[in-house]
Amino acid sequence: MAFSFSFSPSTPTIPALLFTLSLLLSFLTTPASSATFNCSAATTCQSLIDYVPANTTTLNDIKTLFNISHLRTLLGANNNLPLSTAPTQNVTASQKILIPFKCLCSNGTGVSNKRPQYIVKPGDDLDHIATVVFSRLVKYQEIAAVNKIPNPSLIKIGQKLWIPLPCSCDEVNGERVVHYGHVVEAGSSVEAIATRYGTDQETLLRINGIADPKTLQANQVLDVPLKACSSSVLNNSLDAPLLVSNNTYVFTANNCVKCQCSSASNWTLQCEPSTVNSTGCPAMQCQGSSQLFLGNTTTSGCDQTTCTYAGYTNKTNVLTTLTTQSTCAAPPNNASRMGLQGSSWSFLFAAIHLALLLLHVLQ
Repeated sequence: MAFSFSFSPSTPTIPALLFTLSLLLSFLTTPASSATFNCSAATTCQSLIDYVPANTTTLNDIKTLFNISHLRTLLGANNNLPLSTAPTQNVTASQKILIPFKCLCSNGTGVSNKRPQYIVKPGDDLDHIATVVFSRLVKYQEIAAVNKIPNPSLIKIGQKLWIPLPCSCDEVNGERVVHYGHVVEAGSSVEAIATRYGTDQETLLRINGIADPKTLQANQVLDVPLKACSSSVLNNSLDAPLLVSNNTYVFTANNCVKCQCSSASNWTLQCEPSTVNSTGCPAMQCQGSSQLFLGNTTTSGCDQTTCTYAGYTNKTNVLTTLTTQSTCAAPPNNASRMGLQGSSWSFLFAAIHLALLLLHVLQ
């Protein structure tokens, strides 16, 4: 079969043809790893996603790339990295870093809420931005769609592009969770991922629309629901629902409050006044107590009363409430055992008495 080609004013330019060819080659040689997460909730929420850089970078560079306002937000999402962590700390190639971002549901799917915004640089094309810069968390077609780019080969240096990261705000099995975009590692399985993150294989298969677990691919982005710590945050709070997953911390109430989740704390959100905002924060004395402030605890007998965070309504109004729980172990079943033993003795006494009565009658 022979092909002929001639240039005309309407013929695509050589760079455009080369870009199209590169897209075709990447489509044929690179496994698709981006995903579409179901999302029908009528709200926004905080989500997480793995970022695996192609080259060594720094925490500060990652913060900038994903438009994260403060380094502490990035640190809190990554196994409680201390606030003293240097922004210049290296992140090696292929090292996973969790990216926190706000999720928005639209038309049944979830995407990052207009962030991050990426500025096109010399030599960029949409495929390079999707596969290299953002490590295949999205496809170039998705970037083109949300930015209303009719011709993916025509982008300009300095142009701002919204990168639509996959996410969700939906409840899972009737519970509010933190949806985590997990980048699948080579050799992993749905069952292993479910076990690692405290869920089950059936749930992962269902929410990801996977019929056969054997079809799981390395670098695929999987929607993994993470259990969130329970809290006393009110539904009318500006940060509701405040969902914080295990081994992470967040700053809220205009950075006046730090809240941390740990399974070791019985999956109960632990909040205290933060140290990052030294001015403009209220005293946070607990309502109903003249002595307790946010995070303080007092014990009386078996009862432990804590001043817990309940949300905020404006810059000067942080809500608190008193919560009480018992710290004493449940009483042993000695009483019931004694009752059972007492019943046995009563039965034995009655049996002996009846036997003696029968002997007396027979005589």
